[in-house]
Amino acid sequence: MTRNSAQGNMLDKAVAVLDCYPPDGGTFRLTEIASRAGLAKTTAFRLCSDLVRLGLLDRDREGYRLGGKLFELGSLVPRRFHLREAALPFLQDLFEATRETVHLGIREGHEVVYVERIHGHRALALPSRIGGRLPLTCTGVGKALLAFSGDELTEEVLARPLPRLTPHSVTDPARLRTAIEQIQVSGLAYEEQEAALGVCCIASPVFDGPTAVAALSVALPCARFRPAQLAPAVRTAALGLSRALRSGT
Repeated sequence: MTRNSAQGNMLDKAVAVLDCYPPDGGTFRLTEIASRAGLAKTTAFRLCSDLVRLGLLDRDREGYRLGGKLFELGSLVPRRFHLREAALPFLQDLFEATRETVHLGIREGHEVVYVERIHGHRALALPSRIGGRLPLTCTGVGKALLAFSGDELTEEVLARPLPRLTPHSVTDPARLRTAIEQIQVSGLAYEEQEAALGVCCIASPVFDGPTAVAALSVALPCARFRPAQLAPAVRTAALGLSRALRSGT
């Protein structure tokens, strides 16, 4: 094995360690990381030590957790940084109008990546976190993105087994296709306990061209979910952000 290939192999393994962490982060012991990443314990220890040194992981008595350096690096990605900066005033307005948790997400492959989240003092227990990923088909933000990302992506997603995060997740392709068609007509996507039990969501796509570049949402307990009351505020925020992106302001 050449030096370059050996370094590439170790980099793959380091990424595998970071990929062990779910959307809500958490803390794992070394044995858990080794098992999740499919690595020998000695290799996992060496990689984790290097990642701690670099600030990509933090270590305490409980184990290893994602480090702050990852957030710093993520914030430097130009597209995400520009989008987040443009979106913040609209997200803040949406939070003030609803007093509920608001999200901004973008699509990467078949997943939604959350780039911003605003909530009050009593944060709702959600699987989403900034930088975290969830399946497109299990979230309001994800379905809004899927509905306006082109027919090719839709057919690609529907051709594969649909993920199930809760008993309410949509796993029937025909049912999901109908939902996508409804989103394309209304400009609003709904999610009811499909990513987390007891939580509902309404989302709307954000455009900077013919396809959606992002989507924003309001998430709240199902007991307070009133789509007709939330829809105008969500749609207004998405339209406002779309105009700002198109005008370059």
